[in-house]
Amino acid sequence: MSKLYSGAEIVFKCLEDQKVDHVFGYPGGAVLPIYDELKNHSSLKHILVRHEQGAGHAAEGYARSTGKPGVVFVTSGPGATNVVTALTDAFMDSVPLVCISGQVPTHLIGTDAFQECDTTGITRPCTKHNWLVKNIKDLSKTIHKAFEVATTGRPGPVLVDIPKDVQFQKTSYKNYNKQKKSNGKSNNLFSQKDINELIKLMSQSSKPIFYTGGGVVNSGPKASELLRELVSLTGFPITSTLQGLGAFPGNDSQFLGMLGMHGSYEANNAMHDCDLMINIGARFDDRITGKIDEFSPKSKKVHIDIDPSSIN
Repeated sequence: MSKLYSGAEIVFKCLEDQKVDHVFGYPGGAVLPIYDELKNHSSLKHILVRHEQGAGHAAEGYARSTGKPGVVFVTSGPGATNVVTALTDAFMDSVPLVCISGQVPTHLIGTDAFQECDTTGITRPCTKHNWLVKNIKDLSKTIHKAFEVATTGRPGPVLVDIPKDVQFQKTSYKNYNKQKKSNGKSNNLFSQKDINELIKLMSQSSKPIFYTGGGVVNSGPKASELLRELVSLTGFPITSTLQGLGAFPGNDSQFLGMLGMHGSYEANNAMHDCDLMINIGARFDDRITGKIDEFSPKSKKVHIDIDPSSIN
């Protein structure tokens, strides 16, 4: 017979299999079984904050600096609602977070119990996906799925809500962790015809510009290396959003600085006057475009992004 683990133990088994080494959080009643188990995992460093919003933002910083998903522990009710701002920020900036929240026992859900709230309902608009785990047998599969969703395609935050009784229940553990996917980098969705058309536009352009964003940074060091190679080969000027800074050397003569409301005069003028705009990994945010009908009116715009919903 396979060994039985409590729900709290399974949480840490999943984190270990996902190679998580830091967790940010603040304890509370509905998540205490998980915190009680924390002492048995000395290899995992827990960063105790003073407010759940701080935990979320700290986890964001960790994710941005390491390239690994940030992990957050919060309790039910006010703990979950306090982390919403950080989840929303991570959602807007495509930062991978995995938030594990405690919830009231399953038999109290829907009874307006102490510190109960509809955590999955509240966080649905600010996460890529969320789950309420009512069955202990679904827990390990759900947590591993959460890491997969947070880190594949366009990265972002996810939330797993675990009732307190599920944290005490026991079942066997199965490692559902899958081999790390390519994050879409090997899946070229462009036909050779599309690529040839872009090459033609680039060869005919007299005032081209590269407009880059956080998508380049999120795609890893190799993407930044390829961007530098492309800019060097073409000789085109390049500008970047705030989230994209760092993907291209700021001291390079072809870099015009950041663009947008708080950007440089040169970058904004070049964007306005260009005849070909190649957008790589950026949104056409209102802080960049201003009035849409007056934004770079003479240019052809090519938009390259991992998330189809961001196009146009």
